[in-house]
Amino acid sequence: VPLCAACAAALDPAVERDPPPGLDRVWSLVDYDGVGRDLVISLKYDGRRDAVRLLGAAMGGLPEGPFDALTWAPTSPSRRRARGFDQAELLARQVGRILRLRPRRLLERPEGRVQTGHDRSDRLAGPHFTARGTAPRRVLVVDDVMTTGSTLAAAAATLRAAGAIEVCGVTLASVR
Repeated sequence: VPLCAACAAALDPAVERDPPPGLDRVWSLVDYDGVGRDLVISLKYDGRRDAVRLLGAAMGGLPEGPFDALTWAPTSPSRRRARGFDQAELLARQVGRILRLRPRRLLERPEGRVQTGHDRSDRLAGPHFTARGTAPRRVLVVDDVMTTGSTLAAAAATLRAAGAIEVCGVTLASVR
């Protein structure tokens, strides 16, 4: 069972937040608290991917398009190797099924300092991304958690510099 009824009932819907700088809109499925936090942690650190299909499909029902492209905020190459997957890419695949958009790798994330385990002020610096070619006009970026919004803001800045006119984001969870 990807998500038991008791766990699903314990999930709190995410509170609407202002979009991070550079994003036109942002949507999040659940609060990053309690069961929502447990879900993200089990996905990222325990390799529990059984709920990805269900959660990604629910995420796909949130954004109001249209979008020309769907991408994700990639994790670093070392994190991907250690985990064996990129959780944002897995979620993007499911979001894409609902939106009928094939996810495209529009961003690269070079090795650098990780966001996990740092306080808010350190996280605000955000990761660095590079664009893979010219970005489409309207892009939806998928990520797992929005804490400060710096990851989505960095992705948006990179996509806009590569030609995107509109950038929106959707995340599995959001910190209040």
